[in-house]
Amino acid sequence: MSEYQRVAIVTGAAQGIGRAIALRLADDGIDVALNDVPGNVDNLARVAEEIQAKGRRAITIPGDVSVEVDVKTLVDRTAAALGSVDIMVANAGVAPTSSLVEMNVETWDNTIAVNLRGTMLCYKYAALQMIKQKRGGRILGAQQLSAYCATKFGIRGITQSLGEKKQWTALELAEHNITVNAYCPGVITSAMTTLATDTSYGGRPGATVKAILGIPLDSPEVGPDVIASVVSYLVKPEAHFITGQSIDVNGGAYMG
Repeated sequence: MSEYQRVAIVTGAAQGIGRAIALRLADDGIDVALNDVPGNVDNLARVAEEIQAKGRRAITIPGDVSVEVDVKTLVDRTAAALGSVDIMVANAGVAPTSSLVEMNVETWDNTIAVNLRGTMLCYKYAALQMIKQKRGGRILGAQQLSAYCATKFGIRGITQSLGEKKQWTALELAEHNITVNAYCPGVITSAMTTLATDTSYGGRPGATVKAILGIPLDSPEVGPDVIASVVSYLVKPEAHFITGQSIDVNGGAYMG
């Protein structure tokens, strides 16, 4: 995969983990199509400028990953503008912090739509484009700490179904030289996890989210670059034998 210019799509790229991944991929010599919801277009444009300053091509394609036509448009426009889709990082996600008994149905449905259906749609349309290109690819999804295990294990299931061996038959996408993996962040210090209520738990970033999820408040604090480094490795040619995996990047702290 190194003999031609690779192109990545990163969803949820306007800030936090998505932004860090997009910038890291640009540092690795990859051109990037940036996606986020229309309300984040200004931040998305700033990320594109940062990537272009690194000498890489970048385009912005706002849209909602839970809407099928938006995802298809994202993939089609990327292929048309940048020449291909070689990497899909389905990073977009929402993480409501209310407990289950306090969560309303609208919040639950939106979380499922964005985190689970959005990931499925990104996997589907990226895979179709990669199969058409006939040169392989890398698909990655993010398992969000959100409402809660339903979406986490749903994404794990989608990833494994595309990546695991079944009765020694070919992998669903491996015959096309496409790997599918998920990265599973712990509480990463970002706008999504740093809340005003953190002052109630000692003022440390992410403390409220950790408290809600039952994660020790003194667990390690890390930023989005930690996740970006994992993604950077998984999309490299030498990572071709890693597929169907859900990789925890959480400092050893799990939801209690």
